[in-house]
Amino acid sequence: MSTATSTPAPKKQGPVKAAASRLTFPMVLLIIAGALVALSAVRAITGAQDITAAGQIGAALSMAVPIGLAGLGGLWAERAGVVNIGLEGMMILGTFFGAWAGWQTSPWIGVLAGVVGGMLGGLLHAIATVTFGVDHIISGIAINILALGFTTYFAKLWFNSGEALAKGGSPKQSPPAEDIGTVTVPGVSDWLSSIEKHHWFFVSDLAGVLGGLVTKVSLLTVVAVLLFALTFWVLWKTSFGLRLRSCGENPIAAESLGVNVYKYKYIAVIVSGGMAGLGGAFLSLVTSHIYNEGQTGGRGYIGLAAMIFGNWRPGGLAMGAGLFGFADALQLRNGGSSVHALLLLLVVLLVGLALWKAYKKAYIAAAISAVIAAGMLVWYLGTDTVPTEFVSATPYVVTLLVLSLSAQRLRMPKADGMRYRKGQGK
Repeated sequence: MSTATSTPAPKKQGPVKAAASRLTFPMVLLIIAGALVALSAVRAITGAQDITAAGQIGAALSMAVPIGLAGLGGLWAERAGVVNIGLEGMMILGTFFGAWAGWQTSPWIGVLAGVVGGMLGGLLHAIATVTFGVDHIISGIAINILALGFTTYFAKLWFNSGEALAKGGSPKQSPPAEDIGTVTVPGVSDWLSSIEKHHWFFVSDLAGVLGGLVTKVSLLTVVAVLLFALTFWVLWKTSFGLRLRSCGENPIAAESLGVNVYKYKYIAVIVSGGMAGLGGAFLSLVTSHIYNEGQTGGRGYIGLAAMIFGNWRPGGLAMGAGLFGFADALQLRNGGSSVHALLLLLVVLLVGLALWKAYKKAYIAAAISAVIAAGMLVWYLGTDTVPTEFVSATPYVVTLLVLSLSAQRLRMPKADGMRYRKGQGK
């Protein structure tokens, strides 16, 4: 008599968890609502009415656009595996060429010239990194230095003589260009403004935020918003975007499937330069109407930080750019009292962080957060405003804080910054 042996059936495995959690649209709305409630509470407690005013939000939007466009340029390049530290230099080229063409012709031609200027910087970066295999960081820094030297030299040559000089040019600035135009939603803007004036908790704050988004919005801002949506669609919803992102994840595997990795890297880095150049043109044609030496003010680097904060995705990048733009706009509108009021919000956030770290048994990090929170509270209670110098440094302080707090959840493209040579997988 034979006995049949049966092997036990394999255990059913549950669903595999995603490697990294992604922010869904409802989660983004919840985060925005929570931030607005926090700002409303700070405004009600401190009396700093300007924090959520339509003027503050409008200025923040204007400051966020060049940062966001620079970050969008970084996203295109790094999704294809090329680190683009040269965003600052490409923005400088965009400011210069945008203003140079803008004052002589029309601001829209200036916008195109700024994009082309940035694309030339992107092409140079692509030749150095993709074709010749130069270290990405070294190439980007070299482009930043070259762009600064190039624009400084040609500003003296082109803006300091002839018609340019007669129209207000100088060795450090261009003649002014015409306004690019704005759009206001009729009726809605006035209605939101009337609600804002009542200073109701949350309702007036929401009206102020929405009012800033529909009142005197530059047409180039509308273009920038469309570019964010277009970038998401191209990179995540098309076969072209899939191939491009595969070059940043595993170029050897992409090559084995017939993808021309060099071509996609070139396209991504040139588009990256064009986005940064558009951000530079925004600064010279919308924000100030002239080219000024040094007017980028490190926004290329801040855009890169916003991209990292956004985890290399357009939605998170937009949130990061908005945060940095808000901090940047505080310099323009009674920044001392507004930043002083936000110290209270920072205290609450740091206390929350300390409690979270303590719950996770990271006691050293919890103690550091608690000490900093105590110091901020003492600063808030002992003063009525903050020095102007600190207000000017607010965007950079925010950059450091955001990057340090978000570093643990980041997931960059696997082959980002790696040197790739055709056929190396064979």
